[in-house]
Amino acid sequence: MSTIPKVAFLLDVDNTLLDNDRVERDLKNRLNHTFGEERQERYWAIFEDLRSELGYADYLGALQRYRVEQIHDPNLLTISTYLVDYPFANRLFPGSLDVVDLLNTWGQTIILSDGDVVFQPRKVERSGLLDAVEGRVLIYIHKEQQLADVERLYPAQHYVLIDDKLRILSAIKQVWGERVTTIFPRQGHYAYDPKVIQQYPAADITIERIGDLVNYSLDQILNVRF
Repeated sequence: MSTIPKVAFLLDVDNTLLDNDRVERDLKNRLNHTFGEERQERYWAIFEDLRSELGYADYLGALQRYRVEQIHDPNLLTISTYLVDYPFANRLFPGSLDVVDLLNTWGQTIILSDGDVVFQPRKVERSGLLDAVEGRVLIYIHKEQQLADVERLYPAQHYVLIDDKLRILSAIKQVWGERVTTIFPRQGHYAYDPKVIQQYPAADITIERIGDLVNYSLDQILNVRF
């Protein structure tokens, strides 16, 4: 019988390992250049409506809905190509892959992300994260609701969750309790929203940048006093 691993590391993607705010700024600039300010804003309005409806960001889905309104615009094809071929590897935060490499020496690393079934896996692949975690990727609609599936696929005595959203860290902490160590890299717009910070309890460990984790030992992470 195989032994259950001591620790597994669950890593978010957007604004945790990869600067998704920068990706969105790049897309905004490309949309503005291609369609103009007004139609660029219309795309993002559709995007936000779809996110509220689905519970996750769906860039390609928003483009599909936008297409219904601009069905005769051939430039739509250039935007879809831009998204699919975007150089995500250039948007990894400094030290992201070094952190994954270090964590790989301590236990299994698993990408645990929310997202759609096409664009999010593409992002993980093109960024190099798929190879970095040796293909261990889980993408859900609401990952905090799928912890039983995470445990089934990647059982461990203890989990370390690294995510830029305090909401997610708090929700999973409530379920797993002392079985999980939560790490909050203060990156991206969610991490500095005062309303969000005040709404949820602090993570077990807070760092300013994902690359800062290379300065921690496994004992320091696991021996946090809860």
